Amino acid sequence: MNKHARIDKLLDDPRWQAVLERDPEADGQFVYAISTTGIYCRPTCPSRRPKPEHTKIFDQPHQAEKAGFRACLRCVPQRVETLQQQQSRLVEEACRLIRDNETAPDLSKLAEHAGFSMSHFHKLFKQVTGITPKKYAQSLRLEKLEQELTNNKTSVTEAIYNSGYNESSNFYASRNRLSGMTASAHKKGGTDIVLHYAIAPCSLGKVLVAATSKGISSILLGDDENALRDDLKKRFPKAAIAESGEEFTGMLQTCVAFIEQPQPHFDLPLDIHGTIFQQKIWQILRQIPPGETVSYAELARLAGMPKAARAVAGACAANPVAVVVPCHRVVRNDGGLSGYRWGVERKRTLLSKEKITADD
Repeated sequence: MNKHARIDKLLDDPRWQAVLERDPEADGQFVYAISTTGIYCRPTCPSRRPKPEHTKIFDQPHQAEKAGFRACLRCVPQRVETLQQQQSRLVEEACRLIRDNETAPDLSKLAEHAGFSMSHFHKLFKQVTGITPKKYAQSLRLEKLEQELTNNKTSVTEAIYNSGYNESSNFYASRNRLSGMTASAHKKGGTDIVLHYAIAPCSLGKVLVAATSKGISSILLGDDENALRDDLKKRFPKAAIAESGEEFTGMLQTCVAFIEQPQPHFDLPLDIHGTIFQQKIWQILRQIPPGETVSYAELARLAGMPKAARAVAGACAANPVAVVVPCHRVVRNDGGLSGYRWGVERKRTLLSKEKITADD
């Protein structure tokens, strides 16, 4: 077969179009080799797209190796991945780029590195992590700031600049979008935070709902009102805490109604704090619909960290808003119930109620 006939045949092959489009669904179906480099790649390899006259397609990696080609070190074509694994890997690479650079790469560079358009990569990143690349970068800065603020020798202003903010105004704008707590309040252990709360009966005993001016910060379950108040004070030891009046009734009733009949979405704003990892786990939990459960191992895999099951359990235990962030939907690998911050019996009741509702 002459050169032109071989090129024409390749151009008519639908697999060539999959290479040009870096089609994720083509991964594991075939590999392509480049004669000028002696390397073979996955269809989704983010390297420069090959020219047809230099390209040959093989059904299996071993066929390419037998023909004298070596595996690409960038896309590792001999290691077959599922689409979800590949997406998690690409997003993890992007997260690493953001972490390792003092100035976070912009969306176009991250998308180019992953081999996708900006819009597709933005959607993929949010799908895997629960937040956008920009918010992830902001969260990293805030996490670094929180570490700086624990140093009693560092002022708030110094901590802000040490965390990568060029101006304090940039920090306050970012912090206000992500949290209701200011840097000074964090430094003082919550001294400047004002919390209003109310307690109401529900089918699980009693529920305490507390909120800042930004949104709900705690939904706590228990049997004793004094114990619930003590729990809130332990969570916010230096905040100004006041029992709310009638103006809090609507928010309280909405929370109670959600506990009695959980819905796929909770519409009231939240003002909850945690590490980036905890926030990621809480975001994934909120995507688990009523009536369904996942194991700790499955939740770790969904987070793109399959070996972090123990850390996942810790993030569930740190959840400050019962039912709204449904950590009760996480079970053992064998399907059995495990510990629950507000008691295993409440967990059993919630799961049973949700299953009945989902089956109707």
